[in-house]
Amino acid sequence: DVQLQASGGGLVQAGGSLRLSCAASGFTFDDYAIAWFRQAPGKEREGVSCISGTDGSTYYAESVKGRFTISRDNARNTVYLQMNNLNPEDTAVYFCAARSKRYGGTSYCFRERYYARNYWGKGTLVTVSS
Repeated sequence: DVQLQASGGGLVQAGGSLRLSCAASGFTFDDYAIAWFRQAPGKEREGVSCISGTDGSTYYAESVKGRFTISRDNARNTVYLQMNNLNPEDTAVYFCAARSKRYGGTSYCFRERYYARNYWGKGTLVTVSS
């Protein structure tokens, strides 16, 4: 069975850092791009960052550029999101999702329709206090 498990969330003060992990199983990890999305209370889910499975190219939302870094360890079937200089606007539930290399370009990065329903993990809550 396909599984994606996000972890690493927690409570942090503004200006602090967290590292999220997304551990995957049940599919050929290298063939999939992995993305992080987040959903803040009362808001729609939005894309945060993604990384391809082939060449490791990355893409970031403007709101997190320069603060967040996505990386992947294909040997461990895990993607990481290093989040620095967090601010209260980053408070959200963070989800990871996998996208087939069939839709490998970064133009697909934040387009949720290209992530199959069962290729989403349960979220991890990040709370940033001011």
